[in-house]
Amino acid sequence: MEPVFFNSTLVIFGQLILAILLGMTLGTERSVIANKRAGTRTYSLVALGSCLFSIISIQVTSQYLGLVSFDPMRVTAGIITGIGFLGAGIIIFKDSTLQGLTTAAGLWVSAGIGVAVAFSLYAIAIFTTILTLLVFTVLWFVENKLDMFFDEQSRIRLVKNKEATEPRD
Repeated sequence: MEPVFFNSTLVIFGQLILAILLGMTLGTERSVIANKRAGTRTYSLVALGSCLFSIISIQVTSQYLGLVSFDPMRVTAGIITGIGFLGAGIIIFKDSTLQGLTTAAGLWVSAGIGVAVAFSLYAIAIFTTILTLLVFTVLWFVENKLDMFFDEQSRIRLVKNKEATEPRD
């Protein structure tokens, strides 16, 4: 491990938070404005997982460079692929409804957390777990509030349009 723990670890924490915020921004547009099922939490988790796997790759490659005769990231690549297939099996599309997408994204991040622990990146794994819990809980609440707000706005527009087109006596 590096002697300057807090400096590099805090930068990594900032990267993970930024990944969630950027994914959340895209997901909010998709769920609220475009009315798509893959929303805020799904996009946040995918951005978080991608960032986590990339950070692990950078950290592990720099730690093991020249020390071993194999690439430790090959195992990680296999895990990412395997979890992708597992996640695909969880996603269900039935009667124009998509289910399990956020769960699949959460499993993918969970795999990244497991890889981080295996490579002794404990602080990053713990922080990512906390961020994932926040995405699962807080963003679920935010998504529901935004959906209710925009549904109410749509109903108001429909009523106003109906009133405008009705004949007056």
